[in-house]
Amino acid sequence: MSTMSVSHKIVSEKEWLAARKNLLTREKELTRERDELNRQRRELPWVRVEKNYVFDGPNGKETLADLFAGRSQLIVQHFMLGPGWKEGCVGCSFKSDHIDGTLAHLEHHDVSLVSVSRAPLEEIEAFKKRMGWKFKWVSSFGSDFNYDFHVSFSPEEAANGKVFYNYALQDFLSEELSGDSVFYKDSSGDVFHTYSTHGRGDEQFVSTYMYLDITPKGRNENGPRHNLTDWVRHHDRYDAKGSVNEQGRYVEAKKETSACGCESHS
Repeated sequence: MSTMSVSHKIVSEKEWLAARKNLLTREKELTRERDELNRQRRELPWVRVEKNYVFDGPNGKETLADLFAGRSQLIVQHFMLGPGWKEGCVGCSFKSDHIDGTLAHLEHHDVSLVSVSRAPLEEIEAFKKRMGWKFKWVSSFGSDFNYDFHVSFSPEEAANGKVFYNYALQDFLSEELSGDSVFYKDSSGDVFHTYSTHGRGDEQFVSTYMYLDITPKGRNENGPRHNLTDWVRHHDRYDAKGSVNEQGRYVEAKKETSACGCESHS
């Protein structure tokens, strides 16, 4: 990973305090703006979910309504893990590393959180075990769920070169993309779609970024893509020499053949 210079303007404590207070004013403005944005988000209209989506979970078949687990609110993480992938997207994995610690708090505040991927359940379970995660993760394989919520794309859509993602037509990048969707279930059992976010909207759920944003070097994502693919890896791969491609998938380092004919990693 590239580094950046830490040379910086050095001032007296008095000058620093004045500058800090100026920034604090802007921080407070942003906090109030965020509060207002959150209020407007809660006032968005809802859409009734009419289709009966069924998922494969560790306890068998479950409907979308079942995923609420007795609560009235449900967050679904659309995790990029397609059939046959063997391992999940690096960015989705990065975000998922932050979930387990929040679950007790969410569940005691009337919110369930479940990850959903299109990979078959056995592939999900194998990767989940490798990562050591505890959160609930179900498969939408054979369901329209991922397609209806515009995070999975058919071969026909890929062939067209354009897909509907993040509320606009985008160049096709991958058969699976990330996002988060929120649902509400009322007392009669009806389920409503209340909100979805994609792209950089996911960053708000990654506390590592929030910590990095207050450090002198910040996110320090200096290329080649100027995003998390520059440096984030599956948490068990930081000592490996591989890379992450533009689709967010890990690529092993190429093997070279030495003079003795033995393989070595470049």
